Amino acid sequence: MEQQGVAKPIQIIGVPLDLGASRRGTDGGPSAVRIAGLGEQLKKMGYQISQEVDVTVPSMESRPTETGSTMRFRREILQVCRDLAQVTRNALTNGHVPLIVGGDHSIAMGSISGIADYYQQQNQNIGLVWFDAHADMNIPGISPSGNVHGMPLSHLMGYGDKDFTSILSANTKIKPENVALVGVRDIDEKEKELIRESGVHLFSMRDIDEMGMNKVSDEIINIVTKDTVGFHVSFDVDGCDPEVIPGSGTLVPGGVTYREAHLLLEKCAETNLMTSLDLVELNPFLDKGNISAERAVSLILSAFGRSVI
Repeated sequence: MEQQGVAKPIQIIGVPLDLGASRRGTDGGPSAVRIAGLGEQLKKMGYQISQEVDVTVPSMESRPTETGSTMRFRREILQVCRDLAQVTRNALTNGHVPLIVGGDHSIAMGSISGIADYYQQQNQNIGLVWFDAHADMNIPGISPSGNVHGMPLSHLMGYGDKDFTSILSANTKIKPENVALVGVRDIDEKEKELIRESGVHLFSMRDIDEMGMNKVSDEIINIVTKDTVGFHVSFDVDGCDPEVIPGSGTLVPGGVTYREAHLLLEKCAETNLMTSLDLVELNPFLDKGNISAERAVSLILSAFGRSVI
């Protein structure tokens, strides 16, 4: 992303996937965000919005019922992620900034694989800001639920199912030392071991309480920009407190405030090094009006440089 006025065009990519979660409804996320005026608001900021793209996703009703799987709807999600990786890589090749609207968080294995591959072909690496109430570092076999939306970050760092870790190429997509998790407050027991082993940087809600979001944001930016060409932001709306964004199926009390989330994303924008962004886990069927989508759009605008004056 470059300074407003000479900004690259943004390509909004809709991925209406809800196969990775237990609660239905994240397939409505892209529509809710569009109704909340995402494209129009970005245009008002001076951005050019290129032709929007949607990735085709099968419905749960058209799939055979799955029980006892270590990776529910594995085949379908893998295909969506492979297709999405091509779309995000093509967006960058065409000089566009990929803005991916989901869908559950399993889509990040596709979006980030495409973005990482584009830069790795130029011998460059990207960092990753992972904003989430959960660490999303389960792998098949240790996940209590088998829900794939709890597994994307581990796969992007090379752990887990080899088909998912090798989307577009066998390369590990992101180096753990360039990953910053923020807002985390709900981690499965076996997941904790993998987090410690991996070496990712984790900023829990306690860290935010003790240090303040201003200092946490500065540390995050140092992590994700060290020896990288820039960084991707993967923004799960459940990282925010449920009072801020009630429209999600995996709510955990005691989250990031609306202002804290804005501050983090404003600071990301100020670096001019954000390559791309995911917005995931928005579930309009669990929302109050469309307030969660409206607030999510406002947060995205901060990430793309909107300021008060």
